Amino acid sequence: MAGLTKSQIGGFLARQGILVAFALFIIGFTIANPRFIDPDNIMGVVRSSAILGVMALGVTFVVISGNLDLSVGSMMSFSTIVVLDLHDKIGPTLAIPTMFAMTLALGAFIGFLVAFLKLNSLIVTLGMLSAIHGLTLTYSGGKNMDIADKEGTWFSVFGQGDIAGISVPILIFLLLALVLGVVLAKTPFGRKVYAVGGNGTAATFSGVRRARVVFMCYIISAFCVATAGLLQASRSLGSQNTVGQGLELEVLAAVILGGASLLGGSGTIFKTVIGVLILGFITNGLLLVGLQFYVQFVVTWVIIILAVWLDIAAKRGKLWSPIA
Repeated sequence: MAGLTKSQIGGFLARQGILVAFALFIIGFTIANPRFIDPDNIMGVVRSSAILGVMALGVTFVVISGNLDLSVGSMMSFSTIVVLDLHDKIGPTLAIPTMFAMTLALGAFIGFLVAFLKLNSLIVTLGMLSAIHGLTLTYSGGKNMDIADKEGTWFSVFGQGDIAGISVPILIFLLLALVLGVVLAKTPFGRKVYAVGGNGTAATFSGVRRARVVFMCYIISAFCVATAGLLQASRSLGSQNTVGQGLELEVLAAVILGGASLLGGSGTIFKTVIGVLILGFITNGLLLVGLQFYVQFVVTWVIIILAVWLDIAAKRGKLWSPIA
């Protein structure tokens, strides 16, 4: 970077800091433990990150539109419990679409409150986090769910199967990332999402139906959560009714780590995928170097702070600014 000014270097790091950080993490953990880059370990990390990643894809749309969704963890618990319960009652063929319909209905309700009633998304989704958790406990009677015949069901293919040696959850994650990446980057709807998040008032005066765009973002988020619930249920063929508790913070960390601005109007699906992988590899790397799993909670907090700092730095074009 010879010849570049401090401002240019700072601007580059602010815009591409996520990729630089990813490379540094890989190098650092590889030096600490060569097993880190073992192909089996890498595939294991990606597979374990797939459920979080699928959820993060949908939340990316919500955040870019200038809103938040803190209900995804509780909604994933609901989806998982519902599909497991219905599996034994009506069979997986009907259980899966029924679960998707119920989850999409929850997403539509949240979208209606935020988009059409114009309620604050933080307050709405924080309230729905508790409400959906209560709904899940009520539905399950406070009990965990298990599939009765775990050996004789094809339902396990979503969470345990593989195609050409690649785990099905990874394939679903990558396929969904590809489709949603194209939708966000190459379609009129994607441009409207950026417009609404960047300047909602200007978008409205330009003829963009802001409420519809925000509503659809919550529908997309709910669809991704339902997919994550399907993967979770299929992987274990049983689940606690709090399986998604706390995941909303990890999802949000991955999204903002990937460069989506909390102020709306910026972010990409590709960088969200990178953000998800960074969280997964950091957790894995910490375990490989001998640190306890709970250290990841502190590391996640530090990552969120750094990501927000980079977000602000990207807006002003440099990493720091003197106080006037």
